[in-house]
Amino acid sequence: MIYWFKQLPKKEIDFTHWTPFIKNSWCRKHFMLFVYSLQLLLFISASLANVWSFSTTVVKVIIFALVFVIHELIHIMVVFRKGNISLTYSGIFFWLNTDAVLSKARFYFFITLPFIVLTIIPLIACMFVSDYFKDMLVYILCINVIISGADIINSILILFKPANSEFCCGFYNTKKL
Repeated sequence: MIYWFKQLPKKEIDFTHWTPFIKNSWCRKHFMLFVYSLQLLLFISASLANVWSFSTTVVKVIIFALVFVIHELIHIMVVFRKGNISLTYSGIFFWLNTDAVLSKARFYFFITLPFIVLTIIPLIACMFVSDYFKDMLVYILCINVIISGADIINSILILFKPANSEFCCGFYNTKKL
């Protein structure tokens, strides 16, 4: 079930054997500070590359909205039948929560698939299209890289977890083999 702008119902999991995904409490509390800093750095980099001038403001806003919606839909597709999903927000930032228990591979796929589809594929496609479409694809991939700030950080952190880990609600557990 998808919950729009509501918290997920409490899941019946014994979290006494689970470890917080980000162990350091200060880093966990200030995680979004790292995300905002990365997003600001990416925005400044894109501005220096002059990717914002390819079209009119209306076209750019429409493309931005479409990239955001497609980004979130790709996340939802990965966990749709695995558990409940909640789209929540704070200010202008949105994020997805799920109560699904995901393997390391599936969680990594959940985190990185929107980045691959909306950044890596347009980057490759840029080599094969004309100038206007190339500018539009560069705009799309830059917007998605900025939107993916938290995903980029989380994908790096996932790589450091043990291979037999399971992830749920901001915690991970190492399965006994």
